[in-house]
Amino acid sequence: MTRVRKRGEKIRKFIIENVDKHKNDIARVTATKFKISRQAVNKHLTRLVDEKSLTREGTTRNRRYFLRPLEKWDKSYILDSEIQEDVVWRNDIAPSLEHLPDNVFDIWHYGFTEMFNNAIDHSDGNSVYVALEKTATYTEIGLMDDGIGIFKKIQEELGLLDERHAVLELSKGKLTTDPANHTGEGIFFTSRIFDEYQILSGGVYFSHEFTEQEDWILERMKFDSGTSVWMKINNHTARTLKRVFDQFTSGDDIGFTKTVVPVKLAQYGDDKLVSRSQAKRLLVRIDRFKTVIFDFAGVDSVGQAFADEVFRVFANKNPDIELMHMHTNSAVKRMILRAKSQDATQRLS
Repeated sequence: MTRVRKRGEKIRKFIIENVDKHKNDIARVTATKFKISRQAVNKHLTRLVDEKSLTREGTTRNRRYFLRPLEKWDKSYILDSEIQEDVVWRNDIAPSLEHLPDNVFDIWHYGFTEMFNNAIDHSDGNSVYVALEKTATYTEIGLMDDGIGIFKKIQEELGLLDERHAVLELSKGKLTTDPANHTGEGIFFTSRIFDEYQILSGGVYFSHEFTEQEDWILERMKFDSGTSVWMKINNHTARTLKRVFDQFTSGDDIGFTKTVVPVKLAQYGDDKLVSRSQAKRLLVRIDRFKTVIFDFAGVDSVGQAFADEVFRVFANKNPDIELMHMHTNSAVKRMILRAKSQDATQRLS
């Protein structure tokens, strides 16, 4: 009986850990994984529902299962001169998360206070709405303000072409419209410490997932106003703030000295990266870093002028900055090598 009980616990643990990704077909996935019948899986699903670990909806044929929230609430805050992010954290958020592991609690402390402070200092809004949901496996928090919109504000403050360009600048890091009071690191690091991080503002949607190489930027129908931010992380991740911060430190330097630039975000729609103007857009503000890694994931090709501007012209003007590249296919790599070799040929002639 002990062996049967342990196997049953293992099956139910698998269901709990995977139901969020397989709401419609968790029974089939579990049956395949453990080589048991759908009927046997349904008994485990019914037990988890009875234990209030899962909820279900729909008829038998179209039934869907969800993790039952252990805690779920929402609240609106007035963005007046009295509001402080650390007070909101201490009074409302921390009590909901106090039983999480220390490393996860620290991630939430950093991420929530950074995003709430952005709403206070930068949104120009009147209120912010916060929603929290915690299940047995993950916690998710959303913040929605009614201000000008983060991408629109960055576009206007920095004189950028459009809101999509603001996403590229945010992805580099060290971007702030208030340098006297902010370092510009908050959104960059917050987007990289969570399993999932999304911003919806204006007509632009930005998404970063910890396990994915690429950031995603999509155009949507215009959002009425303000900025919406969603953060989600597994309650038992081994990730730490220090480990993520260390990824963007060069050598023995203490500080944010290294950045990864998602080159794909310099593309608008079906545009090809061929011109020097596109390259110059990509290079804005990277002279603030000692090491710059250009991530070419999702980029099929680049033009000669684009590669030359980055890897020869800019490199010659900034010899103290280490330029690197990653996820380059053969066509992109060939164009980069051509730009570098042209520079070497000129020095020899």
